[in-house]
Formats: sequence, C-alpha cells, structure tokens
Amino acid sequence: MAVIHQVRGMAMIKPTLAMTLLLAFSLNATADFNAGVAAYEAEDYKQAFKEFSDVALQEDARAQGLIAGMYASGLGVTKDVGQAVRWYHKAAEGGDAQSQFVLGVMYANGHGVPKDDLQALKWYQMSAGQGYADAQYNLGVIYARGRAVPQDDAEAVKWYLKAAEQGIAEAQYNLGSRYAEGRGVPRDDAEAVYWYQNAAEQGLAAAQNNLGSMYASGRGVPKDDVQAVQWYRKAAEQGIAAAQINLGNMYADGRGVPKDEVQALSWYRKAAE
Repeated sequence: MAVIHQVRGMAMIKPTLAMTLLLAFSLNATADFNAGVAAYEAEDYKQAFKEFSDVALQEDARAQGLIAGMYASGLGVTKDVGQAVRWYHKAAEGGDAQSQFVLGVMYANGHGVPKDDLQALKWYQMSAGQGYADAQYNLGVIYARGRAVPQDDAEAVKWYLKAAEQGIAEAQYNLGSRYAEGRGVPRDDAEAVYWYQNAAEQGLAAAQNNLGSMYASGRGVPKDDVQAVQWYRKAAEQGIAAAQINLGNMYADGRGVPKDEVQALSWYRKAAE
C-alpha cells in the first residue's frame, strides 16, 4: 500500500483572521497590534500592515511572521518575495514555529531562496520541535525518502505519529500504511485500520480506498463487504482509479451490492479515463 510522499506547503498563503486573533490574545498584544487586528478584520490591509509593522519592529517574532505573510501574498503592501524571506528569517530566528515551517518550505522548493534541502531540514526540525504539526509531517516524509538525511523508516514513523496525533490526514494515512506493511514498526493490521479510518473520515481518498481494502479482506477488522463498498465508493467518487476498479469488482462479483455488470463497466470506464 503506497505512502504519500507529497510534503505539505504553507508558503505564500494569506494570513488568516483566525491566526491574527490568536496572535492578539497569545501576545497580550499592544494597542498597535490590536489596532492591526481591527484593521485586518475590516480588510483594511494597508492599515493592518502599518500597525503590525510597528510591533514587528519591536522584535516580536509572531508579528514579524505575519508581516512576512503579507509581503508574500501582497496584502496591504506590494508583493515582495525578497522582503517576505527577510521577515520570515527574522520571525524564524525569533522562535516563531509557523515561520520556521514556512521558511523550510521555501528552502525545500527554492522559492525566494536557493533550493537547499539542509536548510529546509534545519527549519522543519526547529518548527517540529515546537510541536508544529505540518513540520512534523514534512520531517516524516524527509526521513522516509532519505532526503538530506539517511533514509530511516523508524524516524519517519516517529514524526508521522506526532503529526497524525494532531490530525494531519496524510500523516495518519502514511502511518496506517507503515503498520499495514510493517515498515518502521511491527506489522499491525488493527493499527493500520485505526489510522486509515482517521484519515478516511477527514476525506482523504487514498485512505478511504485502503480502508475499503481492509474491510474487503478482513484485515484488522471483521470482513465486511458492505463497509468495503462504502469506502471504495467515497474514494472512487474523488477520482481514485484503484478505488474505481475495486468498486467495479464489487459490482461485478455482487459483493456488498447487488451484482450489476452495467455498474461494474461504468466504474471500470471511469478508471480507464
């Protein structure tokens, strides 16, 4: 069962109001910062940028990260990736976990900085060490791939678990695959099902397909063709070819659904498209 090797990216996103409000409360913010929150909420980004800049210049790391995001997305200021990198560096060096993660993404992709896997690793590690879930997941991918570090399945599992416990669906799926295959952990079908279920319930199509397969084969759960069909269908409707074939097979064999060759052919055709 394949794992997902796509890292999560967060660079160049619009800073959200939820993040802004969190900053306001977590920082016991100054009047300037609170004024920035109010302006941001009103979508007066120029005024928000001015207010946040005043706080950022006082070496406030999280405000610096917010300024970086506004430069990156062109909110309240002309879009400027160079300035975004400058402010992300300030924020990251000041200990802001989100900025450390974003800086890692930028180095991993060579966006605004020279591509540098070791720098990406450094910033992911700093962010992950502070409990930032996306960075923990990306570290898992790095160790699974052996990129900038020796390939290490056990270390990949360690970081996938940390991210999975914080609700990262891709980490839950990859952890499920590791348990299903016995890579980096002893094989444990029940644990595989548990993590597939978590990811599947978040709508991750690959996990839905694999959960269907576990029910179809009775691995880690009692064999249940109806449940298998349910999960295959969810994944198939998201365009996963393997799930479309699996669902077609269930219709062709009359497992979990009435036998229906027309439906079977329909799903096979979708998979072939």
